[in-house]
Amino acid sequence: MAQGLWTRRRVPVLPEAAGPRKGMVGQGAQLRLLIVGDSSAAGVGVARQEQALAGYLSRELAAAACARVHWQLVARSGITSAQALLLARQAAPARADVAVAVLGVNDVVGQVSASRAVAAREALADWLLGTVGARHVVFSPLPPIHQFPALPQPLRWVAGRDARRHDAAMARWAAQRHDVSHAPMAVTLRPEVMAHDGFHPGEPVYRMCGQALAAHIAQQVWPRIQINKETTT
Repeated sequence: MAQGLWTRRRVPVLPEAAGPRKGMVGQGAQLRLLIVGDSSAAGVGVARQEQALAGYLSRELAAAACARVHWQLVARSGITSAQALLLARQAAPARADVAVAVLGVNDVVGQVSASRAVAAREALADWLLGTVGARHVVFSPLPPIHQFPALPQPLRWVAGRDARRHDAAMARWAAQRHDVSHAPMAVTLRPEVMAHDGFHPGEPVYRMCGQALAAHIAQQVWPRIQINKETTT
């Protein structure tokens, strides 16, 4: 607890990335993408959205899926999985084919139990599927918090253990559904790829995550959505 309070006072508060939070990139079949999440979705750690997750994911997905990607971003730094649903409802995003949720670190920081966090993500997924019309919701895995340079030991170890437990619970839940997936991703967080606060991603991490999510959607999600569209028309 003492280390947590000390870290909160010590780590600088970085702004969200500037720039448009919706746009279009690529050519081909129309793919409507919605990104919902916390500071990592909002691009904290880099200056502009084109350097952040939304920029890399939309560009990489357009290339990998040979699609015209219409993307929109609904994100706010500091929110939990439960708060993400409230934010999305307030934002009332346009319809989407695929939704990507980037959440979880603030659940761990806020000591939300894994079961409550999964229940909150399930509520978010059901809302995105039912109200926004998404055909599939992709959940990004939690980052390896045990590698965050800003966190001292043993806080880093404890938070990392909790993050792995949360991520395993989310993966088990997603495996039971056909309309939700937990995207595989392997990222090593060295100090030089992180933002200067030692807590948020730097541009190299956003690039790696964007590429991994784009590959998952292009290879595993988008082909099934197109087949389902063809069989229902």
